[in-house]
Amino acid sequence: MDVALLLFGVGILTGTTTVLFGFGGGFVTVPVIVGVDAALGADAAHVAVATSSVVMVVNALVATAATDRGVLGLLRGRAGLVGLLALGGAAGAVAARFAPSALITWGFVGYVTGTIVDVLARPGFLRRAARAEAAPGQAALATGAGLPIGAVASFLGVGGSVLTVPLLRRAGHPMRVATSLANPLTLAIATPALVVFLAQHAAIGGEGGVALVGAVDVGAAAALLVGALPVIVALRRRPPRIPDHVYAWTYVGLLAIVVVAMVATTV
Repeated sequence: MDVALLLFGVGILTGTTTVLFGFGGGFVTVPVIVGVDAALGADAAHVAVATSSVVMVVNALVATAATDRGVLGLLRGRAGLVGLLALGGAAGAVAARFAPSALITWGFVGYVTGTIVDVLARPGFLRRAARAEAAPGQAALATGAGLPIGAVASFLGVGGSVLTVPLLRRAGHPMRVATSLANPLTLAIATPALVVFLAQHAAIGGEGGVALVGAVDVGAAAALLVGALPVIVALRRRPPRIPDHVYAWTYVGLLAIVVVAMVATTV
């Protein structure tokens, strides 16, 4: 029961971050599931990444459906980008199945830490770069970036927002737009990754009472979604107004908290 309540509470948090920051659940849920499924030993990181993909797909789908059509219109004509994100998502999921658990865990920590350093050190995220505004009518994200973004996001389970929001922000988009666009982009990455994870024959035992479908902990995914979905619906109806600079600093703060949580559940 305590574990279910923990996951429910984390689900509420992921619902909030999905709407406000485009975090569909990936980097928020992975450290928690690693801790909850510690009985699986070396397989805990694989199960955490797979389970987070379920949460990301459902959360991102609901959030995308409620996103302003004008914002979604920025992705019009970007089928090449979306296709490469999906291809990278599938490739990353396949690679994660054969990678050492430690590589996923510490790769997660390393990537998020690197992102924090990058957004603090370089202009364009917390402070405006030379080109202050994005080109009108488009999401300024290179098509060729789709493949590596999708692969890294699904391999590490960090979610597409950790990679796309800083890029969109540097291109001149305000945080509100960058985080809203992160949800459909995350959906493109996480959906094929989830198919791969569900199709995997789990050579993972059900130690600790963990019920698995493929590599997905279905109980943890259900508890997380029960907490997340009502929050997403409520916040999409009445989104809070947050100053852009506060929005950006809060994003960085959340990244730092997650790195600490991941390290704490691992060492």
